[in-house]
Amino acid sequence: MADIAQLEQETLAQIETAADEAALEAVRVGALGKKGAISALLATLGRMSPEERKTEGAKINALKDKASEAIAARRAVLEARALEARLRAETLDVTLPAPESGFERGRIHPISQVTDELTTIFADMGFAVAEGPDIESDDYNFTKLNFPQGHPAREMHDTFFFPPDSMGNRKLLRTHTSPVQVRVMLAGKPPIRVICPGRTYRCDSDQTHTPMFHQVEGLVIDETTHLGHLKWALEEFLKAFFEVKALKMRFRPSFFPFTEPSMEVDIQCRRQGGEIRFGEGEDWLEILGCGMVHPNVLRNCGLDPDRYQGFAFGVGIDRLAMLKYGLSDLRAFFEADVRWLTHYGFRPLDFPTLAGGLSG
Repeated sequence: MADIAQLEQETLAQIETAADEAALEAVRVGALGKKGAISALLATLGRMSPEERKTEGAKINALKDKASEAIAARRAVLEARALEARLRAETLDVTLPAPESGFERGRIHPISQVTDELTTIFADMGFAVAEGPDIESDDYNFTKLNFPQGHPAREMHDTFFFPPDSMGNRKLLRTHTSPVQVRVMLAGKPPIRVICPGRTYRCDSDQTHTPMFHQVEGLVIDETTHLGHLKWALEEFLKAFFEVKALKMRFRPSFFPFTEPSMEVDIQCRRQGGEIRFGEGEDWLEILGCGMVHPNVLRNCGLDPDRYQGFAFGVGIDRLAMLKYGLSDLRAFFEADVRWLTHYGFRPLDFPTLAGGLSG
């Protein structure tokens, strides 16, 4: 028979040194489990004489009781220690500020913010929002907009073309949102009053140009629209967007295939200390292009130019964001740097309104 005293000493020592509840459970199984050392001793009682069974049985049962009590005591110590460690790890300092929620941490990208501002302003003037696909046909992107064959804008170094299809036609990434205007004119009859915001693509990349950028164009077509309406709409838009009460504008002759006459628009500004302030000063800044819709464009879209006329304008959303919010490098808009977005972004529930303010 194994030395009960030695087994007791070894078992109690293992219980005392168990580092955690898993280790203690392993000691319990090794001593009191079905195949444990103490259980094995109890199994030998059946082979003993009555006198031996009485003497040895009392010793083995006493050992079993001591082991059980030691295990229970050690388990209580380990459970208390584990609870203390957990409480220490999960302690909250209630004097610290509460962590920000997702709504508080999240930010709206300046491009999305400016797009909402544009939509708010033009919606107040009765403009609807029209959208179209980023991948366009040469016909919608160029031909119907009065771009002649051989025009520089059709060249590969300006336009992202896809490989020709089986018919030899090439799709392209739209170079402006003007194809949306074509789709609107083909889909319905005047009166038409829409803005067309969206992504556009050109082969260009530097501090103020990127291969993908955002543009908004406006289109008004009816029987009585004239150049004075165009000037009024642009003046009201720019005053509301830059949040100034008065703004001088200067219209310079220009050329665009889809408008006639065509004009570039400059707005009054003051450059001082690296900042640009609008509505004051004696300087000028070019801001957008516009003009009266070319009769050929109306004709290509199934409208009678002798009956209908209208105006169109286009401006870069990214450029507007840079001017209004003091952003110096267009490339940062698309680098997905959360630190930049946290600094320049807008709170998600601060919706722009004409009454409450566009920029929050």
